[in-house]
Amino acid sequence: MHPREVFKAAIVAGASAVLLMHNHPSGDPTPSREDKAVTDRLDEVGKLIGITVLDHIVVGDDEGGSVSLREVL
Repeated sequence: MHPREVFKAAIVAGASAVLLMHNHPSGDPTPSREDKAVTDRLDEVGKLIGITVLDHIVVGDDEGGSVSLREVL
């Protein structure tokens, strides 16, 4: 998904921050390298447009995992 699609609703709503979330069909909520790369890119875009990315949650079968921005950046 393109960053403009990720931030579109937040821009329209006048939001100052977003919380990202997606699922892993495998059921494993462990964030992948790609998840971390996407989070990093979206955090950079968010900074450019004035919208803070609070976190990126990955949901598995029965639990979730956090792609903590402190770990990514």
